[in-house]
Amino acid sequence: MGHRGKTFGIAILVLSTLTACIPNPDRPQRGYDTPPPYQPRDDQRPYEPQGGDRAEREQERYEPQRIDAGVSALPAPPPAWQARPVTPDAETISATSYIVRPGDTLRAVGDRTGAGSEAIARANGLTPPFVIRPGQRLDIPGGRYHLVRAGQTGIAIARAYGVDWSRIVSANELNEPYTLRVGMRIVIPGTANGSTAAERAAAFRLDIDDIVTGSEPALAANDRPVRPSPSSRRVLSPTQAIAEPTRFSGGFAWPVRGRIVAHFGPGASGEKYNGIKIAVPIGTPILAAADGVVAYAGSGIPTLGGLVIVKHGDSWTTVYGHASQLLVQRGQSVRRGQTIALSGDSGLADRPELHFEMRKGRTPVDPQRQLPGI
Repeated sequence: MGHRGKTFGIAILVLSTLTACIPNPDRPQRGYDTPPPYQPRDDQRPYEPQGGDRAEREQERYEPQRIDAGVSALPAPPPAWQARPVTPDAETISATSYIVRPGDTLRAVGDRTGAGSEAIARANGLTPPFVIRPGQRLDIPGGRYHLVRAGQTGIAIARAYGVDWSRIVSANELNEPYTLRVGMRIVIPGTANGSTAAERAAAFRLDIDDIVTGSEPALAANDRPVRPSPSSRRVLSPTQAIAEPTRFSGGFAWPVRGRIVAHFGPGASGEKYNGIKIAVPIGTPILAAADGVVAYAGSGIPTLGGLVIVKHGDSWTTVYGHASQLLVQRGQSVRRGQTIALSGDSGLADRPELHFEMRKGRTPVDPQRQLPGI
């Protein structure tokens, strides 16, 4: 072969190699069921414990600048508990009794006495459809009763009174899906204290259980939750309650490929870990473990940094923390294997990793018992 032929052949070989390296934007993203062993990219050194404080370690690990400083997210309105703050104007009611009048309903009795109709039903052993009769004597339980207004959430109510939302759930025997209705009077446990609204808000610590059970705004009496949005381009109002899936189907898949560096259950120092940690390079796509609806996307829990929570139906919820970028919105429907965020080391992560939880109702469960075997 002549010199010109060799040159032409080399040019063809180089062109073919470059073409193979160009990504195809039309190729659909692929999900996966099992994670292979962790393999860091060449441009990222694996985590190695070092002395000194965390800031010094981070500077040594990522020179010259952290590529995931902060948490980026799609433009979105503030969550409902910030959009609709609550005034702590609960009315304190003394325990008493009430004689049912002709035409009374249980809600009317609540309105007359200032107590919650649900609390009256519990105190008197009434069951649906809560029939009461003229002349019937009802016990009216005493307590502090908050009147729920349009758009208010359990989180906002708890924050206004400086009481854990889980305590309010227990005091009112709220059950899944923990829906509040406009006009309900709910019991606020404990007694009023002299702290200011700012002090109560500062003392309130948001957690995953709060978001799962207390983040949806109250519905008007005859309203229904709105349908999820099929795309992040349609942003739903924070004061709209979102319809959750009723049934779970399709099974769970692993959200990332990587090495498990922390397991579910008690840790070395005795603390209980409610999920697993999976080491992955920064920027790794985080995939939805199953079909569902995004209940939360934000960074309101400082320890977990960038956070996505997805509800799947039949009481199943999955949680994805330490993300550097959030790619979905609250109220958005997602499919199993869809990229919902990119991994990072936000929050209190000490390495690039994914914090992953699964919950059945309010109870954390071991993800490794629910995900396909390795």
